[in-house]
Amino acid sequence: MFHSFAGRYWFLFALLVVGILVILTWGNYQFASSNPGGNDFLVHWVGTRALFIEGESPYSDQVAERIQTLAYGRLARPGEHELRVAYPLYSVIFFLPVAFIEDYTLARAIWMTFLEIGVVILSLFTILLARWRVQWWFIPIILIFSIFWYHGLRPIINGNAVLFVSLLLAGAFLAISSGRDELAGILLGLSTIKPHLVVVLLGLIVLWMVSHRRWKTIIWIVITVGLLTAVFVLFIPDWPIQNLREILRYSSYNPPGTPAAIISTWLPATGERIGWAFSAFWGILLLFEWVLTFGKHFRRFLWTACLTLAAGQWLGIQTDPGNFIIMYTALGLIFAVWEERWGRAGRILTILSLLCLLIIPWVLFINTITFADQPQQDPIMFFPLPLLVIIGLYWIRWWLIRPPKLDIDELRLVG
Repeated sequence: MFHSFAGRYWFLFALLVVGILVILTWGNYQFASSNPGGNDFLVHWVGTRALFIEGESPYSDQVAERIQTLAYGRLARPGEHELRVAYPLYSVIFFLPVAFIEDYTLARAIWMTFLEIGVVILSLFTILLARWRVQWWFIPIILIFSIFWYHGLRPIINGNAVLFVSLLLAGAFLAISSGRDELAGILLGLSTIKPHLVVVLLGLIVLWMVSHRRWKTIIWIVITVGLLTAVFVLFIPDWPIQNLREILRYSSYNPPGTPAAIISTWLPATGERIGWAFSAFWGILLLFEWVLTFGKHFRRFLWTACLTLAAGQWLGIQTDPGNFIIMYTALGLIFAVWEERWGRAGRILTILSLLCLLIIPWVLFINTITFADQPQQDPIMFFPLPLLVIIGLYWIRWWLIRPPKLDIDELRLVG
């Protein structure tokens, strides 16, 4: 009788989940129908279809022209985003579930549902990773915030796969903390679908793993990336060269995406030198923190990894504020330490911070947006969130990297 009751319970739960997903996808479809866009998804949806249905290289000019025609109704004009595929070819494995759907609006709606599920899982992973003692009533608040704040909703609307990269990194950190080094390596290898976001972080991870003689993660990163690269060489033998060509031309048609490029738009005479000096400062700071992390416990590593994800946006590698959801785990870590340190006062501070992060970026975006054929965010959006995260991380630094005691499991893993 118990098994019969449990079976009915799980059936009803599954039915509820399916119902929620159907309603969510329907809502996304209505939004996508009345709000054309989702260009981040469009680029890779067309590119994946080109590879598997038409047998064309996603990096070809013909595919780029097809994408531009769908987005603009014409080819891109000089100075406009050229909407070219610049991810590694193996990134198509993430887009395959929707690539064979011919209706772009429906494919985009389902993709948005995948991203929304990813944001929810990312929030739960962050709570576990940060050891955030969250009361049950606060979890819905966190989930609502994670979807509707600027750096969460923007990648959902645009269809940016950065949400999956953020989820893979959070999952890898959880795997590292529990000693599942092979799984961590596989997840980190998959996260290289947007290599410019993770290349610096991977340097820290390799350094820390070497310091603890945990070679399996490094080996499985290499195996995963190598295997993915080799498999897709069967489709396009010279795809790494084609991809490199697209990466090198990427910054030429994108809005300013480095401190040097952004500050140059404000100070044409001296901005580039100021921007590179700014990037050099953060590079030196990160190297200093990496050295201090060598051989230390996991929480010290996690703090440095979060700092790397934040300051890494300013190192001169082309990026975009649409990728800043990658710092979400750092926010969770900051809030967790506040509550761990100050209890109720820390929770109030967390709620106020969530409110500010929910409102202020949207206000800044709306008041600085420019309109051409498509709305363009102002370069000023490049600075607030990384700065706030870095300040928050240094605020909690002493309490987090020098905990009064380590868990027995953690001592076993790193000792």
